[in-house]
Amino acid sequence: MKNSSFLITLLAAALVFVTYKWVDSCNNSASAPETARSTAINDIMSRTSVRSYSDRAVDSLTVDTLLRAAMAAPTAANKQPWRFVVITDTASLDYISENFGSMKMAAEAQLAVVLCGDVTATFDGEGREYWVQDVSAATENLLLAAHSVGLGAVWCGIYPISERVSKFSALLKLPENIVPMACVCVGYPAAALTPKDKWKPEYIRFNSWN
Repeated sequence: MKNSSFLITLLAAALVFVTYKWVDSCNNSASAPETARSTAINDIMSRTSVRSYSDRAVDSLTVDTLLRAAMAAPTAANKQPWRFVVITDTASLDYISENFGSMKMAAEAQLAVVLCGDVTATFDGEGREYWVQDVSAATENLLLAAHSVGLGAVWCGIYPISERVSKFSALLKLPENIVPMACVCVGYPAAALTPKDKWKPEYIRFNSWN
């Protein structure tokens, strides 16, 4: 009889423990999306342009992560017209720094990624310029990925300034169908920066402009 009572007590305790673990697992599963959302929002809100870098190297696996994030961007009709040229050569980074006033930081950067569009991999007619939106989305993804792993980066425009397009095309030996759109300089930040507050509710309209 005593053995029977002990067994019943043991089974009851086991049932309570299993129930507790199941409820705890459900709670953790429910909070996971919220945690992920909060992390993503925080990365967006805390990202800022970084123009000064330390001499700490950026490893190839991290560069691969940035490029994978860039290619996860939305793209019209899944055309994926983006193309990427990763620059780690010091001479090329110095050339960019010396020849483009807004890209002086390239000389300090560990690398730069030139995001390009393949104009033969997009739509015909008026939709041809959708490549600009696709590559812009990829550029923003790359910036956010860099920030999320502790890197600093800055988006420097190339297209549609014809002189910049020509110089970058010559530097990188790009074929005619590949148009350089942006140069993103990347490195570990030399100092912590505070992002600008760009929230302006007066820029918002609902349903129509009036």
